[in-house]
Order: sequence, then structure tokens, then C-alpha cells
Amino acid sequence: MPNFVISGGPGAGKTTLLNALQTAGYHTVDEASRVLIQEQVAEGGRCLPWVDLPCFARLALHRMIFDYHQTSTQPGSSATFFDRGIPDIVAYLRVAGLPVDSAFYEAVQQYPYQQQVFMAPPWEAIYVNDSERWQTFAEATSLHNALVDTYLSLGFTIVPLPLAPVADRVAFIQQTVSSCNVL
Repeated sequence: MPNFVISGGPGAGKTTLLNALQTAGYHTVDEASRVLIQEQVAEGGRCLPWVDLPCFARLALHRMIFDYHQTSTQPGSSATFFDRGIPDIVAYLRVAGLPVDSAFYEAVQQYPYQQQVFMAPPWEAIYVNDSERWQTFAEATSLHNALVDTYLSLGFTIVPLPLAPVADRVAFIQQTVSSCNVL
């Protein structure tokens, strides 16, 4: 079963798109970071990206590996779509000017995704802040650029998603995936 990543800066419509893909019958994996932030806040934890990014990055890596293993047990789906991939952690660490431990690069190799990564570009018209999304739109745009650079440096091909309604984005992904001959 092919594993595709949908990435992009915060607030670019990834979660809405993944929900639509799930409705269309695909297996999807929620963004690990959002869930981890909610858990850490509820527990009063300090392993948060704005408090201790290295700690949070390690926690996110473990959750993403767990999620990756879980997808291998999902029957009947022709593809899985991840809301962010392990290279996203590398990008966030790079943006913060922090060292990237070899464990992150090893995980990129051990838990492979399809070469084509769907990248949601910054989209100011839909951008909103919430309890897990604290970045400004300018910061989200900067993160998007870092994500593109990171995925490219790791050998992935970027497939930019159109700034379009979610149904059009789903159709675009379905057409792109079918032309990749992986389904």
C-alpha cells in the first residue's frame, strides 16, 4: 500500500483535505504534532514545540513511527495519506537552527513514503490561528519554504496542491496518484 505525505505550512488546508480523502474511502493518518500538543497541554507537560522543541521533535518522531506501523495493518485501502511526514520534523528543527540528530534521517530511510509529496502552499484566505497553531501567516509561509527545501534535499518530488476548493484538491490528488501508477 503506497504511503503519501500531504505537507505544507500551518493553516494551508491539510486537515480539511485529509478529512475529505477519508470520506472518499482512503486511509488517512492525523497529524501527530496536533495530537501531541493537545496531550501535552492536557497533562501539563513541557514537551511542547514552543517550550522544548528537541523534546517535542523526539516525541513526534516516536508517534509518527508508531502511526507508520499502524498503517501496515489497515486492510482494504489502496493508499494511505499522512498529515505530515517524518521530514517535516527535520524542517522544523532546521528552521529553529537546532541540530538534527541522525535518528531523524535514519527514520526517513526506514519508514519510506512515496517520492511525490503533496505540498499545500500558504493560503492567507483560509489561514486562522487556534490553540495548536500559534504561528503568524508570515511564519507559516517561512515554514512552508523550509518544508519544500527539506523534502527536496531528501530526494522527494514536490507536487504543489492548487489553491482550490477541497473537492478540487481531492480530484487533483486522485488524478496525480493514478498517473503515478501506484494504485
